[in-house]
Amino acid sequence: MLTIAVYNLKGGVGKTSAAVNLGFLAALDGYRTILWDLDPQGGATYLLRGRPKVKGGARSLINKPGQLEQRIRGTEFDNLDLLPADRSYRAMDLVLDRTSHSTRRFGDQLRPLASRYDLVLLDCPPSASLVSQAALRAAQLVLIPVIPATLSWRTLSQVTGLVKELKPPRPAMLPFLSLVDRRRRLHREVAEELRTGLPSLARAAIPISSAVEQMGPRRSPVQVFAGSTAAALAYRDLWAEVREMTTPTQDTIQGSTPPQSSAAPGNSKRGGA
Repeated sequence: MLTIAVYNLKGGVGKTSAAVNLGFLAALDGYRTILWDLDPQGGATYLLRGRPKVKGGARSLINKPGQLEQRIRGTEFDNLDLLPADRSYRAMDLVLDRTSHSTRRFGDQLRPLASRYDLVLLDCPPSASLVSQAALRAAQLVLIPVIPATLSWRTLSQVTGLVKELKPPRPAMLPFLSLVDRRRRLHREVAEELRTGLPSLARAAIPISSAVEQMGPRRSPVQVFAGSTAAALAYRDLWAEVREMTTPTQDTIQGSTPPQSSAAPGNSKRGGA
């Protein structure tokens, strides 16, 4: 099972939109996928038409083994399940702080899901916290959306620093340009600087787009209602890069061959307690 954290210290950079669209594309590609919405704002939960409520809240999820599987909900998409957000996640840092081996808790709780899922996506809150550390430590890959602007670029180095502070094995990192407005000179210049100075930057870049903005009122991934737009194509390109980058890692983790591209969906386990 592969775990990917979508994370940035800065909010409003397209993190949740990326998590939802990548989750949908992975599921469409045959990966049994679960998205855990760790952000108490519940953006991913809302977009996937989930109810932002978890029985027992953060305390139950962190302290009771096996609680994750009981709290999973299906979505309207085959192969894509949701562990929804909950208002109690605002205090998840405090819950983690009171537990032993706090930054290992997410990984420990996710491990029993390995027989059920191929991919876990963690939509992380925009903060430097124990929640963030636990998510980063549970992940094998961290996706970092970066708006081509000075402050967003600055947070990229901060996120990189947080990852480097983790004990080995550390996750790989894949920063990608997000909400790019090619009409703005600053965006073009910063994007070019990043491409020149950051070899690890993803080839795909997510444009600023009305289609992405429409995810809110439509409560659906871009691929569902605007699949031929530039944004939809960019998310597909980003997923292709993620899949290309992580397939060897997934082979190693699972000890088996990962799902093939365009495999028939339909294995989602819906519902839950």
